[in-house]
Order: sequence, then structure tokens, then C-alpha cells
Amino acid sequence: MPPAFDAPIDSDLPPPARHDPARQARHALWAAIAMVAVWGSNFSVQKAVFTALSPGGFLFARYLMMPAAAAGLLLWRNGLAWPRVPRADLFALLKLGLAGHLLHVGLVTYGIHWSTAFSSSLILACGPVFTLLILRWQGVEQLTRGQVAGVAVACAGVLVFLSDKLLGGHWQASGGDITLLVAASFFSYYTVSAKPLIERHGGVTVMTYATLLGSGPVVLLSLPAGLAVDWRAVSPAIWAGLCYAVLISAFLGWLVWGWVNAVRGVARSAPLMYLMPPVAGLVAWALTGERYTGTKLAGAALTLAGVAVAQFASTRPGDPVREAPALVD
Repeated sequence: MPPAFDAPIDSDLPPPARHDPARQARHALWAAIAMVAVWGSNFSVQKAVFTALSPGGFLFARYLMMPAAAAGLLLWRNGLAWPRVPRADLFALLKLGLAGHLLHVGLVTYGIHWSTAFSSSLILACGPVFTLLILRWQGVEQLTRGQVAGVAVACAGVLVFLSDKLLGGHWQASGGDITLLVAASFFSYYTVSAKPLIERHGGVTVMTYATLLGSGPVVLLSLPAGLAVDWRAVSPAIWAGLCYAVLISAFLGWLVWGWVNAVRGVARSAPLMYLMPPVAGLVAWALTGERYTGTKLAGAALTLAGVAVAQFASTRPGDPVREAPALVD
């Protein structure tokens, strides 16, 4: 969403001291549920911010804030002695930054703006399917029958979910959903490509360096939109929404989710992400009056069921698809 994009596969954040594992597990579960609520509500928050700032203005502000937060995290963890990364890995991190921030987050931002909160959350939940297909294309994974069935069910669910927009000629919203599908594929590329880098350098280093390296091009491309915003006239509510979307949902959310995974394990935490679309739908219904037909709800249920089957059909320990993060932003 994811996570926003800013959640790699794993984190090098250490788990807390395990004096009371049961209590820590309860705290981690509540923290995970809280983050699902934050990420689910963030779709509606972002749409409100986009209306005030424009998607380009939001990207401009986000990528002034995110590098500052990333640099602050590195300073807090390492002082001025930042982790050294070989030149070859720095180039790989640059590619990750461009794929994750310029392409993925840029497309997600415009996709959410053109689509609806519920549609955005559901489409982005398809991330593990793209991860599975990329791993199959690279020859890393062989698809089980259950995974093939899950992919087929998820694709059918997406078609059912989008059918009312396509048949009704709602081309902007349909274009937004297609944009989000493309964005989800870039996140899956990030997920697969980040794995070896995370194993060598740790999740925090990979996330922060990719953010620092990928932010510059986004700022340059969004500069005209950023300069077009009258920032002095931006209301306190929009500033609060901007900080919520960037610092709480994206940046702090990644840190909290890394801690949750350290305590609970990725495989136990990943299924909670399937609660995000229902949360997004409820928040959008309550705050913006978004309405859902029976066809749309059936398509959503079918899509999530297919993604879950595709992700969890394999029971092999350490399976990269089982541990693939759902996409939040």
C-alpha cells in the first residue's frame, strides 16, 4: 500500500526483548490491526489531499518529506557513519528507487486520483499475483495447480469488479484502475529485485537508500505542479492529511510493520492485509458516500479469494510468494 510501497519484503529492525512473548505477540497483533486501519483509511485521505493539491503537488511535497525522513532514520541509527554500499549495489538501489518511487508511487498517485478509494485498495491488493508471475517468468518459482487456480480466480474477480465501470463507459475510473494494475506490477518488480539487496544490507538500508536515490527525479518532474500550488492557502486539514499520508501511513507504517513481522513472522502477518480493502470501502462509504453494487462486492470477494489462494497455495517454508507483501501506499 503499501508495504505502501515503502515496505520491502523484510526488515532488519530487531524484535524487542522477548521477556513475555505472549504479551509482545498481542501488542504486535494490535499494532498490525491499527496499521491496516491506517492504510485502509489513507485512500480516502489521499483523494482529499489530491483534490486540494493536485496529484503532482502531492508528489512534490511527498518527495521533499520522504528523503528528509529517510535521512533522519539513517542518522538516528548510524550517526554520520552511514552504511557503505558497493557501487554495483548503489546502481541496483537507484533502479529500485526509480521503479518504486518514480514509476510505482507516481502511477499509484494518479490511479487513486482517477479511481475510487475502494477500487484502489482492491486493485493494489493483487500485488502478490504479480509477484508470483514475475518469479515464474524468471524461472525462480513453478506454479502449483492451486496457484494457477488462484491467479485465474483473481483475474475473473477483477473483471467482475470492473464490469460496471466498463459497461457504463466510466473511462476515467477504468483508466485509473488499469493504471493501478500497472503500478502493482512495478511494486512486484521491486519486491523481487529488493530481496537479494535486503539479504545483504538489511531492509532499513535498502528502503532509505532507494528513497534517497529515487526522490530526485520525482521532485524534478513534479516541480511545475508543486510550484503551481499556493502553499500558504493550504488549510490545516490538508496539511494534516498530507502528513498522515506521507509520514504516518507510508514512513512510520513501514517501521511498525517491520516490527510486527519481527515479532509475529511474515507468514502470520500477511493475511491481515486482506482486511485493508474492506476497511477502505467502509471508510469511503462513511466519509465520501461511495456506494457499492452487489456485482462490485461479489467481484471484490472473488478477487481477494483468488489472491489469497495464489499467495498461500504453497506451504513450502520461506516461499517468496507466501511472504510477498501486500501493496499499500
